[in-house]
Amino acid sequence: MTGRVLPLRRPNGLRVLDVCCGAGGLSMGYYLAGFDVVGVDIRPQPNYPFPFIQADGLEYCAEQGHAFDLVHGSWPCERYATVTRWRGNPDAHPDLIGPGREVMQATGRPWVMENVPETAAAGLLRPDYLLCGTQFGLNVRRHRVFETSWGGGGDLVPPCWHRKDLLAFEHKGERAYADAMGCTWMTSLEARKAVPPAYTHWIATQFLALEGRTAA
Repeated sequence: MTGRVLPLRRPNGLRVLDVCCGAGGLSMGYYLAGFDVVGVDIRPQPNYPFPFIQADGLEYCAEQGHAFDLVHGSWPCERYATVTRWRGNPDAHPDLIGPGREVMQATGRPWVMENVPETAAAGLLRPDYLLCGTQFGLNVRRHRVFETSWGGGGDLVPPCWHRKDLLAFEHKGERAYADAMGCTWMTSLEARKAVPPAYTHWIATQFLALEGRTAA
């Protein structure tokens, strides 16, 4: 276990496994909704703020996913992202959406998958929810698609508002961009792949409503 572990606040008694957790942007959203969070990533994550296990995500999810109330998977997006076609070779990155879905389904637990919008456009991910920072009052544009085992529905968020003063993701402004996402504990490098906690805080409230529970 690495990183600075935060104590739970107002726990709702539910545990979430965040696979391919990175530095914990989406983990923080679940935490803020009252979940007990455990993160798994194949790479070290020294700034991850919750209990952390360095392991292969597919293997750990297959072995331990059934022990959690909810399983979240942010399977690597480089193979599908447009920026990879600009700067590299998509075939050099693993295709884990299909295997990731299978292993999460096999746990028998509710699950959430997150990835870039290109996966929905290619028919790889069902866009149950398409979220952007501007929908939550954040000064950033960062689109992400979420597929869930419960198929979406629930409350709706406002549409995107890509106003002119939004922060652009540029290397010279990475720190400001990371802070605007709400990922203040990360380094600028870690935040490049991060997703705002607001997204999973909102996703978690949808799940809790289905469970007849209230967010913390």
